[in-house]
Amino acid sequence: MIKDAGYRELAHTADWELEAWAPDLTGLLEQAARGMYAISGTRLDAGERHTCLLDLRALDAESLLVRFLTELLWLGQQDGLAFDTFLFTLSPGWSLQVELGGASIVSIEKDIKAVTYHNLVIRRLARGLAVNIVFDV
Repeated sequence: MIKDAGYRELAHTADWELEAWAPDLTGLLEQAARGMYAISGTRLDAGERHTCLLDLRALDAESLLVRFLTELLWLGQQDGLAFDTFLFTLSPGWSLQVELGGASIVSIEKDIKAVTYHNLVIRRLARGLAVNIVFDV
């Protein structure tokens, strides 16, 4: 039985694929981020905590998802940070503000190069929303 929100890795021929689901869009964004960190084996330092604010805009929900995950990858590569707490404010017009809480990255088992748009469609289900995301590795 699938709970109301979560993620799982799916078999993919060349890249990595993740399925995420949640009752609403902000929950879906959070599960996608948690799933991305999980499949890459990202481990955070247990010490000092960091806060970061994101202000993102997009044309649609799929573009917003890709922009959000791409920003997380960039913060990991540029600043060595990953995040495990997310406070979302979604406004009309696909405007998203996110307060991220996280820490320095201790290790990453497998690098993700990019979040792709390959077959990216957010699906509406009886229990909420679901999406399959393909990552370029």
